[in-house]
Amino acid sequence: MSVAVRIIPCLDVKDGRVVKGVNFQGLRDAGDPVELARRYDAQGADEITFLDVSASSEGRATMLEVVSATAEQVFVPLTVGGGVRSADDVVRLLRAGADKVGINTAAIARPELLTEVAERFGNQVIVLSVDARRCPGGVSTPSGYEVTTHGGTRSTGIDAIEWAVRAAELGAGEILLNSMDADGVTGGFDLAMLDDVRRAVRVPLIASGGAGEPEHFAAAADHGADAVLAASVFHYGTMTIGQAKDALRAAGHPVR
Repeated sequence: MSVAVRIIPCLDVKDGRVVKGVNFQGLRDAGDPVELARRYDAQGADEITFLDVSASSEGRATMLEVVSATAEQVFVPLTVGGGVRSADDVVRLLRAGADKVGINTAAIARPELLTEVAERFGNQVIVLSVDARRCPGGVSTPSGYEVTTHGGTRSTGIDAIEWAVRAAELGAGEILLNSMDADGVTGGFDLAMLDDVRRAVRVPLIASGGAGEPEHFAAAADHGADAVLAASVFHYGTMTIGQAKDALRAAGHPVR
């Protein structure tokens, strides 16, 4: 029997509020994270992802009190990321109620962090967040995609597919692939990028960036996504989680 495709609403949190923009710019308020998490849990979300979007750029840890309050309100797995720099940070997040921990910038700076966390807690705890974009002028990588950091504001010159492969080898249990070009645009996921990463890695792959219609979720699953993550379409009422699942089901994908 095929594994169900997961629908994951994402709560991008800044200063204690959920925010959303386009390509990580022009952020606007989308509500209270605890209230939104409760709503999505009731709607049938398979998991919820909480990202403290300014933690890395501001050089601080994730807001544990918001994580704890959110965890108390939901009964599905909660992934928390933003500002994770050490195994001790992972301990604090797990104690606050996280089931998985998203790691991005710190793993690029020190890849062995992935192995340290996997050996201590198991690779199922690690979701490697890859903020990837098509290489702009002046940047060249073998795949044509590069990794960015700090909410897409910094270029690394690192090949996104090579990094996903290496991270999985080091201990990442899942890859959250966020297309920075498509993020918040609502024109659909970057299916070519999904295809390329899917061919390269065997760990579960979460598609992120670009959801605008229910059919976009089915298309992402068609192109190898094990889970599909979205934010603004859920926050602003463009669609419900149930509608996204209906589209997956209609396309022949199993859902919970």
